[in-house]
Amino acid sequence: MTPAPHRTWPAGFMWGTGASSTQCEGAAPASDWIEWERAGHAPPSGNGNGFSERYSDDFEILSQLGLTHHRLSIEWARIEPQEGVHDHAAIAHYRTVLQSAREAGIHPWVCLFHFTLPKWFADRGGFLVDENRTKYWSRHVDFIADTFGDLVDGWQPVNETNYYPTAAYLGRGWSPGHNDLEEWRTVTEQMQLATAEAAVRLKRTGAPVASVFGLSTVHLLDDEPASHDFVARFYASNWNAGLELFRSGVLQVADRAPIIRPDLAGSFDMIGFSYYCAFGVRNGQLALYPEDAPPSPLGYTIWPEGLQLILDKLHAELPGTPLLIAEYGIGTDDDSIRASYLAEGLDITHDAIARGVDIKGFFHWTAVDNYEWLHGFDLKFGIMDIDRHVRPSALVLQAETHHSR
Repeated sequence: MTPAPHRTWPAGFMWGTGASSTQCEGAAPASDWIEWERAGHAPPSGNGNGFSERYSDDFEILSQLGLTHHRLSIEWARIEPQEGVHDHAAIAHYRTVLQSAREAGIHPWVCLFHFTLPKWFADRGGFLVDENRTKYWSRHVDFIADTFGDLVDGWQPVNETNYYPTAAYLGRGWSPGHNDLEEWRTVTEQMQLATAEAAVRLKRTGAPVASVFGLSTVHLLDDEPASHDFVARFYASNWNAGLELFRSGVLQVADRAPIIRPDLAGSFDMIGFSYYCAFGVRNGQLALYPEDAPPSPLGYTIWPEGLQLILDKLHAELPGTPLLIAEYGIGTDDDSIRASYLAEGLDITHDAIARGVDIKGFFHWTAVDNYEWLHGFDLKFGIMDIDRHVRPSALVLQAETHHSR
């Protein structure tokens, strides 16, 4: 593989990877996801990719590659398996993990909610219930800040704030498996509030806080009124809700009354996002975009160019706001495709910085192949396989980290 051309990156640019507890540690025994698996709605996650035993070796490998930031999730269902009862062994384990990262030269970033919940919280209605957010979630955020804040170098409090309501409440197959538009609207409101409120609290630890919005662009493939309406609704729910809350402290979901929260304006230090694909819209329905681009195993098209559209749109809509590429990766068995996809994404990122877009870091999803939710272990996203063999695509990242100044 040809090394990347020599080029420099901004001082302090963050080279990282991301992972989640359920995906790399397996579903927690007290979580809603393990029940989801046992009911046959998802493949068994087992112990994930073994991270809970192999974390120290993983951090050493990442450090050798020059990847000195890593986002992990501290699983709520492991920390508080019963309402109000904390597991001190789990707490000690996660503190050891964070300490191990630091000893390896890795700056740990922590996510508090990555798609899975304690069963006791889910049984109370999860984020459908306002009191669950204002009482139990808020209490959990305080606990995590107080218990782990001394070891955390950055926070990404909720993973894909805007995607979880769709996955769990619009029939996409995530627990609790509902398909109800009004519930989706409620959970969308609650998740946006929960994320921004957590960000405000976590800032008080002194570590930076970034969002993780799952962002895609959508492109009209016909001139049908239904298609125009779909595009407008898509941007309103997947972009405008969270960004407007950050910009002005006003949250509006669909045609619901606005929620006025000036205390949540500017809640993040940087706007972070995941990018995986763009969408087309034809006859008022989602379609592939670009239509002639190669498909990925997950069913969307492989189109790294969409990353530039996301960066430019955020830069235009939030001038002066630092950005973070919190997830960029591809699920494939062909590592040469991953290497090319990474190289193109890095070219796009470097070019955007040269054009004045303030990008603070690039986190690859993921470090080690893991459990990919409804797809089990069939999809490979890692720059390492599950046996910790480093793939050639990792060298694409390593070449860039060695050029950072």
